[in-house]
Amino acid sequence: MKPVRLPASATLALPRWGIISLCLLYILPGLIRRDPWKSDDAAGFGIMWTMAHGGLQDWLLPNIAGMPMPEEGPLAFWLGAIFIKLFGWLVGDPLAARISTILFFLIGATAVWYATYLLGRRTEAQPLKLAFGGQPAPKDYGRTLADGALLIYLGCLGLLLRSHETSAEALQVSLVCVAMYGAIRLFDSGSKRGAATLGVTLALLALTRGFVVPATIAAALLIPAALADRPVLRRLLLMSCPLALLIMGAWFFVLRAWSPESGALTMEWLEWNAGQLGAPGFHNLAYLLKYGIWFTWPAWPFALWAVYAWRHQASALHIRLPLAVLAAVILLALVNPHSDESILLPLLPPLAILAAFGLPTMKRSAINAVDWFSVMTLSTCAIFIWVGWIAKQTGWPHQIARNAFKLAPGFQPEFNLIALLIASAATIAWILLVHWRISRRPTVLWRAVVLSSGGVILCWLLLMTLWLPWLNYGKSYAGVAQQIAGKLPKGGYCVDSNVGPAQRASFAYFGRVAFSRPGQESCRYLLLQDSLSKRNSRQLLQQHEGEWKLLWEGRRPSDRDERFRLYQRGSR
Repeated sequence: MKPVRLPASATLALPRWGIISLCLLYILPGLIRRDPWKSDDAAGFGIMWTMAHGGLQDWLLPNIAGMPMPEEGPLAFWLGAIFIKLFGWLVGDPLAARISTILFFLIGATAVWYATYLLGRRTEAQPLKLAFGGQPAPKDYGRTLADGALLIYLGCLGLLLRSHETSAEALQVSLVCVAMYGAIRLFDSGSKRGAATLGVTLALLALTRGFVVPATIAAALLIPAALADRPVLRRLLLMSCPLALLIMGAWFFVLRAWSPESGALTMEWLEWNAGQLGAPGFHNLAYLLKYGIWFTWPAWPFALWAVYAWRHQASALHIRLPLAVLAAVILLALVNPHSDESILLPLLPPLAILAAFGLPTMKRSAINAVDWFSVMTLSTCAIFIWVGWIAKQTGWPHQIARNAFKLAPGFQPEFNLIALLIASAATIAWILLVHWRISRRPTVLWRAVVLSSGGVILCWLLLMTLWLPWLNYGKSYAGVAQQIAGKLPKGGYCVDSNVGPAQRASFAYFGRVAFSRPGQESCRYLLLQDSLSKRNSRQLLQQHEGEWKLLWEGRRPSDRDERFRLYQRGSR
């Protein structure tokens, strides 16, 4: 017997304007009024910027001002570079590149909604019919579950930062959402369109961040198809997989035809993909448990409950399909030798979809526990953000202000009335939302996750309005880049360097530093990045022949370990 028994009143869908507003409130803060930050964000922007202002070779072989970047894939950077070409002159290159992240997020959010809607309107997912009628219509039930899945997706803590970066991970997680939609469309109707959508998406995933994740998803889909749906299995084997391989093969053919020297970089790309596979170990499991619990919150409690509640109907498509993909990407995380948050991102789409089917059967006591945890935790975070902002503006509370300025020496607080008004309006909206949830005790399915997603959006919006100048000061390399540029001539020079991708991108963009390109002769200038804790500056300098004169030494005020030194070659 199905575990769901609901009246039609419990399937009241969120208004479309409400969903669109939530998505925009989620993705827009943090994209405006900030520099590329020290992370994959600056490195991704560097590749996009180099493509947009470079030639065909830069588009075919991703690089950051001459530093080859054969890992991942070119698709996300192509899209970012196109937006720089289109809008960079109007809004600046960093913001133009971030328009692509808005597109990535909206594609992923839409795919999660429609994937859950398709599953939710299926016959086996419907609630039991009530004795005197009044049960929800299949489409209404599907819409409500889709709203819940989207709210869960927005509430996932691990998605928050990655979805706002100009990186391949932002596109990867969205394409996993689209792959889930294509797979559900294929299993739901067996249509050629669903098979084609899935095949193209798998190819785009490979062009975004390697073939390991799409191959894992394809293998996960073959198992339930082989066990229960032979027509779908034929579509997968004869259409989806060959189409994905054909697109990938066409890309490699074009790459080799236009760039004969791409062979070595292609081998590095293949080695990078192979490096994501290894033997599972205890450290993999420990990392997954330690970080996966908060990374996938609040999706995993609802997903676990959905599997338990539907255990007698585990063969239903809305359980077996997302569960098969989820199990496959968990296995992939366990065999990945690199402990990095990016290996957890593919977990979020199947988890959010599966978690939505736990909402109708979740007990009221469990829902209230999740709500109170969200209210207490996220409200505390919001209060701390407000107190921290007040401390930076007024100097009180003294200890908090002292710690804030200690972390960012030299920071000068600035008052922004518009940011204050936006933060105040968001805080009032959060108070009203909590009051509505507590006082009215609504019966709609998505009530269980509206506070989780709303609180996450509130905290992010407060950070990106009240704390943005302070965060930008601590994470940007713009000041260091301008100092370096002031020590270099106006033109006709090149700089050898060992700086990392994020630093190279920031120095090339903000300081217009002309870094050396592969095959270029030795440069008159040398920029070294070293660590004060390792005390390795002498060893790094000895790796470069000749006599060097120190021109400049500096670092970001917020980083006490990282240091940069600029040298000029002297007489031999």
